[in-house]
Amino acid sequence: MKRVALYFGSFNPVHRGHIALAEWVLDCGLCDETVLIVSPHNPVKKSADLAPEFNRYEMCELACAESKHPDRILVSAVEFTLDKPSYTINTLRYLNRNFGAQMRFSLLIGADNMAIFDKWRAHDEILRDYEIMVYPRRGYADIKYADRVRYLADAPLFDISATAIRDAVGRGESIDDKVSPAVAKYIAEHRLWSPMSRIASLNESIAATDTPDAALFVERGMWHYRIGEYALALADFRQVLATDAGCVEAKEFIEMTEQKLHNR
Repeated sequence: MKRVALYFGSFNPVHRGHIALAEWVLDCGLCDETVLIVSPHNPVKKSADLAPEFNRYEMCELACAESKHPDRILVSAVEFTLDKPSYTINTLRYLNRNFGAQMRFSLLIGADNMAIFDKWRAHDEILRDYEIMVYPRRGYADIKYADRVRYLADAPLFDISATAIRDAVGRGESIDDKVSPAVAKYIAEHRLWSPMSRIASLNESIAATDTPDAALFVERGMWHYRIGEYALALADFRQVLATDAGCVEAKEFIEMTEQKLHNR
């Protein structure tokens, strides 16, 4: 039977660390194939700044194609077609029903996810029926269910954060050392996590809220300030004070923004 390691994640975006780990487990002979399962939405984590699922899938396709093993590191959109929210156990049951006669599935997860594994739906069933390979993450020395999982102590650590990548894109910084060339190009062409795309998302959130949310206006004002749209930034911070007169952050940004406008 083909041994398939399922690597679940939001891949928001997929980066060099993800692919290097997929290559490592193959090089160590821990599986015959590694499949990145792109999650539409993680039931445990918040979904702010989550790029559209098909954008994330297409970036994974590009990254896998540029890997050392393009024929053995693959990506799947299986969870896009299953009921929402997307729970790992539902995906595993579906894959077993349809491919269990030809494939033996295991899970590849980080020690940070293992720390909250008891929050996963039917986690006891997953522990019982599937091999779980846990790769190290900084700050997670103690592994839950250590006697029931395979801890990959020798797996390399990759200090690459998807959050840091998104933040770097928002600041207009290069991410070439963190993602593959094709993924970097894709992010730029689709304007993912750019200031304007974030402002557009905040516009939608604000329009959909009956009661003004000060936090949304603060964030939008900060983005306007960052890209030099000082008049729009000032309007946002003043809106914050209209609903929360004691907001120190808004007061500080108003002072900074007025200074920028004065110096023009």
